[in-house]
Amino acid sequence: MRKRNYFTKYSDAAQAVLNTLLDKYADAGVQEIESIQVLKLKPFDSMGTLPEIIKSGFGDRNGYNQAISELESEIYHLPPRSA
Repeated sequence: MRKRNYFTKYSDAAQAVLNTLLDKYADAGVQEIESIQVLKLKPFDSMGTLPEIIKSGFGDRNGYNQAISELESEIYHLPPRSA
């Protein structure tokens, strides 16, 4: 997935979050990345607070949720869910 240039449409901050979420998915499964609360845990805590991560990487919570939906769609090769 990383080789398909999926992340290039996102800012550097968002790419860092999404890459870390992808690593978490590989380690622990989809439940780990579906909860926004994961952004309060290591290693995300070093990227900022939950609101800071959302704002700097995705603009707002809807942008974050859309990015997660697209990430899951890329993982499973499904069409993105509508917001």
